[in-house]
Amino acid sequence: MICVTSSFFWSGPSLIFCLVLCFSETGGGATEGGKLTNQVSGAVALKPLAAVLSSAKWQQVEKSVDRALAWLATQQGADGSFPTYSPGQPAVTSLCVMAFLSRGHQPGLGPYGQRLNRAIDFVLSCQKPGGLICYDTPGPVYVEKGPSHTAVYNHAISGLMLGEVYGQVSGPRAKAVKQAIEQALQFSRQVQLRPKPPADRGGWRYLQIDRLGAGIDSDLSVTGWQLMFMRSAKNAEFNVPQNYVDEATGYVRGLWDSNSGAFYYRTLEGVGAPASRGMTGAGILSLSLSGQHQTPMALAAGDWLLKHPYRRFGEIVSHRDRFFYSAYYCSQAMAQLGGRYWEQFFPPLVNVLLSSQSPDGSWPPEVDSGIGNEAIFGNDYTTALAVLSLTPPYQLLPVYQR
Repeated sequence: MICVTSSFFWSGPSLIFCLVLCFSETGGGATEGGKLTNQVSGAVALKPLAAVLSSAKWQQVEKSVDRALAWLATQQGADGSFPTYSPGQPAVTSLCVMAFLSRGHQPGLGPYGQRLNRAIDFVLSCQKPGGLICYDTPGPVYVEKGPSHTAVYNHAISGLMLGEVYGQVSGPRAKAVKQAIEQALQFSRQVQLRPKPPADRGGWRYLQIDRLGAGIDSDLSVTGWQLMFMRSAKNAEFNVPQNYVDEATGYVRGLWDSNSGAFYYRTLEGVGAPASRGMTGAGILSLSLSGQHQTPMALAAGDWLLKHPYRRFGEIVSHRDRFFYSAYYCSQAMAQLGGRYWEQFFPPLVNVLLSSQSPDGSWPPEVDSGIGNEAIFGNDYTTALAVLSLTPPYQLLPVYQR
Protein backbone atom coordinates (compact mmCIF):
# COMPACT_ATOMS: atom_id res chain seq x y z
CA MET A 1 0.00 0.00 0.00
CA ILE A 2 1.35 3.43 -0.90
CA CYS A 3 0.30 6.21 1.45
CA VAL A 4 0.33 9.91 0.73
CA THR A 5 -0.22 12.70 3.21
CA SER A 6 -0.38 16.39 2.50
CA SER A 7 1.00 17.56 5.82
CA PHE A 8 3.36 16.43 8.52
CA PHE A 9 0.48 15.22 10.63
CA TRP A 10 -1.24 11.91 10.05
CA SER A 11 -3.67 10.29 12.45
CA GLY A 12 -4.98 6.78 12.52
CA PRO A 13 -4.14 3.33 13.86
CA SER A 14 -1.77 2.22 11.10
CA LEU A 15 -0.15 3.81 8.08
CA ILE A 16 0.06 0.45 6.38
CA PHE A 17 -3.71 -0.03 6.39
CA CYS A 18 -4.83 3.51 5.66
CA LEU A 19 -7.00 4.73 2.82
CA VAL A 20 -5.59 7.77 1.06
CA LEU A 21 -5.68 9.82 -2.09
CA CYS A 22 -2.72 9.32 -4.38
CA PHE A 23 -1.41 12.24 -6.37
CA SER A 24 -0.05 12.31 -9.89
CA GLU A 25 3.68 11.76 -10.23
CA THR A 26 3.75 14.39 -12.95
CA GLY A 27 2.00 16.97 -10.79
CA GLY A 28 4.28 19.55 -9.22
CA GLY A 29 3.94 21.74 -6.18
CA ALA A 30 1.98 24.96 -6.29
CA THR A 31 2.76 28.49 -5.23
CA GLU A 32 0.45 31.02 -3.67
CA GLY A 33 1.76 34.55 -3.89
CA GLY A 34 5.28 33.18 -4.16
CA LYS A 35 4.89 31.01 -1.04
CA LEU A 36 5.66 27.32 -1.38
CA THR A 37 2.72 25.04 -0.66
CA ASN A 38 2.37 21.28 -0.52
CA GLN A 39 -0.67 21.13 -2.75
CA VAL A 40 -0.44 18.72 -5.68
CA SER A 41 -2.31 18.50 -8.93
CA GLY A 42 -4.39 15.49 -9.80
CA ALA A 43 -5.48 12.46 -7.81
CA VAL A 44 -4.42 9.35 -9.68
CA ALA A 45 -2.68 6.13 -8.72
CA LEU A 46 1.08 6.33 -8.42
CA LYS A 47 3.19 4.16 -10.67
CA PRO A 48 4.85 1.43 -8.57
CA LEU A 49 8.44 2.35 -7.77
CA ALA A 50 9.68 -1.08 -8.82
CA ALA A 51 8.28 -0.54 -12.33
CA VAL A 52 11.39 1.39 -13.37
CA LEU A 53 13.28 -1.92 -13.41
CA SER A 54 12.69 -4.97 -15.53
CA SER A 55 11.29 -7.99 -13.72
CA ALA A 56 14.65 -9.74 -14.08
CA LYS A 57 16.53 -6.79 -12.59
CA TRP A 58 14.06 -6.51 -9.72
CA GLN A 59 14.58 -10.19 -8.94
CA GLN A 60 18.31 -9.44 -8.73
CA VAL A 61 17.57 -6.65 -6.26
CA GLU A 62 15.47 -8.96 -4.09
CA LYS A 63 18.17 -11.63 -4.07
CA SER A 64 20.79 -9.01 -3.24
CA VAL A 65 18.75 -7.69 -0.30
CA ASP A 66 18.05 -11.18 1.03
CA ARG A 67 21.75 -12.08 0.86
CA ALA A 68 22.63 -8.88 2.69
CA LEU A 69 20.15 -9.54 5.48
CA ALA A 70 21.31 -13.13 5.85
CA TRP A 71 24.86 -11.83 6.27
CA LEU A 72 23.79 -9.17 8.77
CA ALA A 73 22.07 -11.81 10.87
CA THR A 74 25.39 -13.64 11.28
CA GLN A 75 27.03 -10.50 12.64
CA GLN A 76 24.70 -9.80 15.56
CA GLY A 77 26.29 -9.95 19.00
CA ALA A 78 25.01 -11.71 22.08
CA ASP A 79 23.78 -8.39 23.50
CA GLY A 80 21.62 -7.80 20.41
CA SER A 81 23.85 -5.16 18.84
CA PHE A 82 25.34 -5.18 15.36
CA PRO A 83 29.08 -4.50 15.49
CA THR A 84 30.58 -1.10 14.81
CA TYR A 85 32.92 1.48 16.30
CA SER A 86 31.62 2.10 19.82
CA PRO A 87 30.60 5.78 19.33
CA GLY A 88 28.41 4.59 16.43
CA GLN A 89 26.08 2.71 18.75
CA PRO A 90 23.16 2.32 18.84
CA ALA A 91 22.68 4.10 15.50
CA VAL A 92 24.26 1.29 13.49
CA THR A 93 22.17 -1.34 15.27
CA SER A 94 19.07 0.76 14.58
CA LEU A 95 19.93 1.07 10.87
CA CYS A 96 20.33 -2.71 10.72
CA VAL A 97 16.90 -3.18 12.30
CA MET A 98 15.40 -0.80 9.76
CA ALA A 99 17.05 -2.73 6.93
CA PHE A 100 15.20 -5.88 8.05
CA LEU A 101 11.96 -3.96 8.47
CA SER A 102 12.29 -2.52 4.95
CA ARG A 103 12.08 -6.06 3.53
CA GLY A 104 9.00 -6.91 5.58
CA HIS A 105 10.58 -8.71 8.53
CA GLN A 106 8.98 -7.98 11.89
CA PRO A 107 10.02 -8.22 15.55
CA GLY A 108 9.05 -11.53 17.10
CA LEU A 109 7.96 -13.09 13.80
CA GLY A 110 9.64 -15.16 11.12
CA PRO A 111 13.30 -16.14 10.77
CA TYR A 112 14.68 -12.87 12.14
CA GLY A 113 11.98 -12.03 14.69
CA GLN A 114 13.93 -12.80 17.84
CA ARG A 115 17.06 -11.16 16.49
CA LEU A 116 15.07 -7.98 15.95
CA ASN A 117 13.65 -8.15 19.47
CA ARG A 118 17.16 -8.43 20.91
CA ALA A 119 18.36 -5.51 18.80
CA ILE A 120 15.46 -3.35 19.96
CA ASP A 121 16.20 -4.25 23.58
CA PHE A 122 19.85 -3.28 23.09
CA VAL A 123 18.85 0.13 21.74
CA LEU A 124 16.48 0.67 24.66
CA SER A 125 19.28 -0.18 27.10
CA CYS A 126 21.36 2.69 25.66
CA GLN A 127 19.03 5.48 26.77
CA LYS A 128 20.47 7.81 29.40
CA PRO A 129 18.38 9.21 32.31
CA GLY A 130 17.92 12.54 30.53
CA GLY A 131 16.43 10.90 27.42
CA LEU A 132 19.53 10.80 25.20
CA ILE A 133 19.89 7.49 23.36
CA CYS A 134 23.61 6.82 23.11
CA TYR A 135 25.83 3.89 24.11
CA ASP A 136 28.91 5.90 25.15
CA THR A 137 28.69 8.86 27.49
CA PRO A 138 29.49 12.14 25.72
CA GLY A 139 32.34 14.15 27.20
CA PRO A 140 32.39 17.91 27.88
CA VAL A 141 34.58 18.71 24.85
CA TYR A 142 33.95 18.03 21.16
CA VAL A 143 35.98 15.11 19.78
CA GLU A 144 35.77 14.19 16.10
CA LYS A 145 33.95 10.82 15.79
CA GLY A 146 33.70 10.69 19.58
CA PRO A 147 30.43 10.52 21.56
CA SER A 148 30.20 14.33 21.75
CA HIS A 149 30.05 14.26 17.93
CA THR A 150 28.01 11.11 17.29
CA ALA A 151 25.53 11.20 20.18
CA VAL A 152 22.91 13.27 18.34
CA TYR A 153 23.09 10.88 15.37
CA ASN A 154 22.70 7.88 17.66
CA HIS A 155 19.78 9.58 19.36
CA ALA A 156 17.79 10.55 16.27
CA ILE A 157 18.43 7.36 14.29
CA SER A 158 17.51 5.21 17.28
CA GLY A 159 14.39 7.27 17.90
CA LEU A 160 13.44 6.84 14.25
CA MET A 161 13.81 3.07 14.45
CA LEU A 162 11.79 2.88 17.68
CA GLY A 163 9.01 4.87 16.05
CA GLU A 164 8.95 2.41 13.16
CA VAL A 165 8.72 -0.68 15.41
CA TYR A 166 6.31 0.80 17.96
CA GLY A 167 3.23 -0.69 16.30
CA GLN A 168 4.92 -4.08 15.87
CA VAL A 169 5.89 -4.83 19.47
CA SER A 170 3.68 -5.67 22.41
CA GLY A 171 3.63 -6.17 26.15
CA PRO A 172 6.50 -4.82 28.27
CA ARG A 173 8.59 -4.12 25.17
CA ALA A 174 5.90 -1.85 23.74
CA LYS A 175 5.68 0.00 27.05
CA ALA A 176 9.46 0.44 27.11
CA VAL A 177 9.51 1.71 23.52
CA LYS A 178 6.73 4.18 24.29
CA GLN A 179 8.57 5.57 27.30
CA ALA A 180 11.84 5.78 25.38
CA ILE A 181 10.28 7.73 22.50
CA GLU A 182 8.57 10.18 24.84
CA GLN A 183 11.79 10.89 26.69
CA ALA A 184 13.78 11.08 23.45
CA LEU A 185 11.39 13.65 21.98
CA GLN A 186 11.82 15.83 25.06
CA PHE A 187 15.60 15.64 24.75
CA SER A 188 15.48 16.51 21.05
CA ARG A 189 13.37 19.56 21.75
CA GLN A 190 15.78 20.74 24.45
CA VAL A 191 18.69 20.60 22.00
CA GLN A 192 16.63 22.32 19.30
CA LEU A 193 15.85 25.21 21.66
CA ARG A 194 19.32 25.90 23.02
CA PRO A 195 20.68 29.40 22.21
CA LYS A 196 22.01 29.58 18.64
CA PRO A 197 22.95 32.11 15.99
CA PRO A 198 19.83 33.33 14.13
CA ALA A 199 20.67 31.36 10.97
CA ASP A 200 20.90 28.10 12.95
CA ARG A 201 17.65 28.34 14.90
CA GLY A 202 15.30 25.43 14.43
CA GLY A 203 18.01 22.94 13.56
CA TRP A 204 20.34 20.57 15.42
CA ARG A 205 24.05 19.85 15.51
CA TYR A 206 26.43 18.21 17.98
CA LEU A 207 26.11 18.15 21.76
CA GLN A 208 29.39 20.06 22.05
CA ILE A 209 30.43 22.82 19.66
CA ASP A 210 33.05 21.80 17.10
CA ARG A 211 35.95 24.22 17.62
CA LEU A 212 36.65 24.09 13.86
CA GLY A 213 33.08 25.10 13.21
CA ALA A 214 32.83 27.80 15.83
CA GLY A 215 29.71 29.86 15.35
CA ILE A 216 27.79 26.95 13.76
CA ASP A 217 25.22 25.15 15.89
CA SER A 218 23.00 23.42 13.30
CA ASP A 219 23.57 21.37 10.18
CA LEU A 220 21.38 19.57 7.68
CA SER A 221 22.82 16.12 8.32
CA VAL A 222 21.77 16.03 11.98
CA THR A 223 18.58 18.00 11.37
CA GLY A 224 17.41 15.56 8.68
CA TRP A 225 17.59 12.63 11.09
CA GLN A 226 15.76 14.58 13.79
CA LEU A 227 12.95 15.40 11.35
CA MET A 228 12.70 11.72 10.41
CA PHE A 229 12.50 10.81 14.09
CA MET A 230 9.72 13.32 14.68
CA ARG A 231 7.80 12.19 11.59
CA SER A 232 8.02 8.56 12.64
CA ALA A 233 6.93 9.42 16.19
CA LYS A 234 4.00 11.45 14.89
CA ASN A 235 2.95 8.59 12.63
CA ALA A 236 2.91 6.40 15.75
CA GLU A 237 0.59 8.97 17.40
CA PHE A 238 3.08 10.58 19.75
CA ASN A 239 2.67 14.28 20.47
CA VAL A 240 4.90 16.27 18.10
CA PRO A 241 3.72 19.90 17.98
CA GLN A 242 3.70 21.43 14.52
CA ASN A 243 5.92 24.33 15.57
CA TYR A 244 8.79 21.89 16.23
CA VAL A 245 8.56 20.87 12.59
CA ASP A 246 7.99 24.36 11.25
CA GLU A 247 11.09 25.64 13.00
CA ALA A 248 13.19 22.78 11.65
CA THR A 249 11.96 23.08 8.08
CA GLY A 250 12.50 26.82 8.22
CA TYR A 251 16.14 26.08 8.94
CA VAL A 252 16.29 23.52 6.10
CA ARG A 253 14.81 25.93 3.58
CA GLY A 254 17.48 28.45 4.52
CA LEU A 255 20.16 25.99 3.33
CA TRP A 256 18.84 25.84 -0.24
CA ASP A 257 20.94 27.48 -2.95
CA SER A 258 18.62 28.99 -5.55
CA ASN A 259 21.44 29.28 -8.09
CA SER A 260 22.37 25.60 -8.23
CA GLY A 261 19.27 23.99 -6.71
CA ALA A 262 21.37 22.05 -4.17
CA PHE A 263 21.13 22.11 -0.39
CA TYR A 264 24.13 23.05 1.73
CA TYR A 265 25.30 21.05 4.73
CA ARG A 266 25.41 24.24 6.80
CA THR A 267 26.15 27.94 6.49
CA LEU A 268 28.61 30.22 8.22
CA GLU A 269 28.18 33.96 7.89
CA GLY A 270 25.91 33.42 4.91
CA VAL A 271 28.35 31.19 3.02
CA GLY A 272 27.31 27.60 2.33
CA ALA A 273 29.50 24.51 2.60
CA PRO A 274 30.22 22.63 -0.65
CA ALA A 275 27.14 20.92 -2.10
CA SER A 276 26.91 17.14 -1.92
CA ARG A 277 24.52 14.44 -3.03
CA GLY A 278 23.86 13.44 0.55
CA MET A 279 22.80 16.85 1.78
CA THR A 280 20.77 17.64 -1.32
CA GLY A 281 18.91 14.37 -0.80
CA ALA A 282 18.52 15.22 2.88
CA GLY A 283 16.96 18.56 1.98
CA ILE A 284 14.41 16.97 -0.35
CA LEU A 285 13.56 14.25 2.14
CA SER A 286 13.25 16.69 5.05
CA LEU A 287 10.76 18.82 3.14
CA SER A 288 8.80 15.81 1.87
CA LEU A 289 8.44 14.22 5.30
CA SER A 290 7.32 17.59 6.64
CA GLY A 291 4.45 17.70 4.15
CA GLN A 292 6.12 19.97 1.59
CA HIS A 293 5.78 17.62 -1.37
CA GLN A 294 6.77 18.47 -4.92
CA THR A 295 7.66 22.07 -4.12
CA PRO A 296 9.72 24.07 -6.64
CA MET A 297 12.59 23.95 -4.14
CA ALA A 298 12.49 20.15 -3.89
CA LEU A 299 12.10 19.70 -7.65
CA ALA A 300 15.09 21.95 -8.34
CA ALA A 301 17.13 19.87 -5.90
CA GLY A 302 15.97 16.74 -7.71
CA ASP A 303 17.23 18.24 -10.97
CA TRP A 304 20.61 18.84 -9.31
CA LEU A 305 20.79 15.19 -8.28
CA LEU A 306 19.98 14.06 -11.82
CA LYS A 307 23.03 16.01 -12.96
CA HIS A 308 25.18 14.02 -10.52
CA PRO A 309 24.18 10.37 -11.09
CA TYR A 310 25.79 7.33 -9.49
CA ARG A 311 28.12 5.89 -12.11
CA ARG A 312 30.66 3.85 -10.16
CA PHE A 313 31.30 2.56 -6.66
CA GLY A 314 32.80 5.02 -4.22
CA GLU A 315 32.31 8.07 -6.41
CA ILE A 316 31.59 11.33 -4.57
CA VAL A 317 30.94 14.84 -5.86
CA SER A 318 32.71 16.92 -3.19
CA HIS A 319 34.90 16.40 -0.16
CA ARG A 320 31.73 16.67 1.96
CA ASP A 321 30.08 13.73 0.25
CA ARG A 322 29.82 10.13 1.49
CA PHE A 323 29.03 7.29 -0.90
CA PHE A 324 26.70 5.03 1.12
CA TYR A 325 25.27 7.81 3.27
CA SER A 326 24.35 9.83 0.20
CA ALA A 327 22.99 6.79 -1.65
CA TYR A 328 20.57 6.23 1.22
CA TYR A 329 19.41 9.84 1.43
CA CYS A 330 19.11 10.27 -2.34
CA SER A 331 17.22 7.03 -2.90
CA GLN A 332 14.61 7.92 -0.29
CA ALA A 333 14.41 11.50 -1.57
CA MET A 334 14.00 10.62 -5.24
CA ALA A 335 11.37 8.01 -4.32
CA GLN A 336 9.41 10.85 -2.71
CA LEU A 337 9.66 12.95 -5.87
CA GLY A 338 8.78 10.01 -8.13
CA GLY A 339 8.18 10.44 -11.85
CA ARG A 340 11.19 11.19 -14.03
CA TYR A 341 13.34 11.82 -10.97
CA TRP A 342 12.97 8.24 -9.77
CA GLU A 343 13.02 6.77 -13.27
CA GLN A 344 16.35 8.37 -14.09
CA PHE A 345 17.96 8.03 -10.67
CA PHE A 346 17.21 4.56 -9.35
CA PRO A 347 18.33 2.17 -12.14
CA PRO A 348 21.92 3.51 -12.25
CA LEU A 349 22.16 3.35 -8.47
CA VAL A 350 20.92 -0.25 -8.53
CA ASN A 351 23.60 -1.20 -11.05
CA VAL A 352 26.35 0.36 -8.95
CA LEU A 353 25.19 -1.25 -5.70
CA LEU A 354 24.63 -4.71 -7.16
CA SER A 355 28.04 -4.71 -8.83
CA SER A 356 29.82 -3.70 -5.60
CA GLN A 357 28.21 -6.22 -3.23
CA SER A 358 30.67 -8.71 -1.79
CA PRO A 359 30.20 -12.46 -2.36
CA ASP A 360 29.18 -12.95 1.28
CA GLY A 361 26.29 -10.48 0.88
CA SER A 362 27.87 -7.48 2.62
CA TRP A 363 29.10 -4.21 1.18
CA PRO A 364 32.61 -2.84 1.82
CA PRO A 365 33.17 -0.14 4.44
CA GLU A 366 32.70 3.48 3.39
CA VAL A 367 35.29 4.72 0.90
CA ASP A 368 37.27 7.40 2.70
CA SER A 369 37.95 9.66 -0.24
CA GLY A 370 36.33 12.65 1.46
CA ILE A 371 36.89 14.23 4.86
CA GLY A 372 36.63 12.25 8.05
CA ASN A 373 37.07 8.54 8.63
CA GLU A 374 33.74 6.90 7.87
CA ALA A 375 35.30 3.46 7.35
CA ILE A 376 35.61 3.05 11.12
CA PHE A 377 31.89 2.35 11.31
CA GLY A 378 32.40 -0.91 9.41
CA ASN A 379 30.38 -2.84 6.87
CA ASP A 380 27.34 -3.60 9.02
CA TYR A 381 26.75 0.15 8.70
CA THR A 382 27.31 0.28 4.95
CA THR A 383 25.36 -2.92 4.33
CA ALA A 384 22.35 -1.57 6.20
CA LEU A 385 22.51 1.70 4.22
CA ALA A 386 22.82 -0.21 0.93
CA VAL A 387 19.73 -2.27 1.76
CA LEU A 388 17.79 0.87 2.69
CA SER A 389 18.88 2.41 -0.62
CA LEU A 390 17.51 -0.57 -2.56
CA THR A 391 14.20 -1.11 -0.75
CA PRO A 392 12.11 2.08 -1.22
CA PRO A 393 9.93 0.23 -3.80
CA TYR A 394 8.62 -2.05 -1.04
CA GLN A 395 7.17 0.97 0.83
CA LEU A 396 7.17 -1.00 4.08
CA LEU A 397 8.70 1.62 6.38
CA PRO A 398 5.81 3.95 7.26
CA VAL A 399 8.04 7.00 7.64
CA TYR A 400 9.06 6.80 3.96
CA GLN A 401 5.68 5.91 2.48
CA ARG A 402 4.58 8.29 -0.23
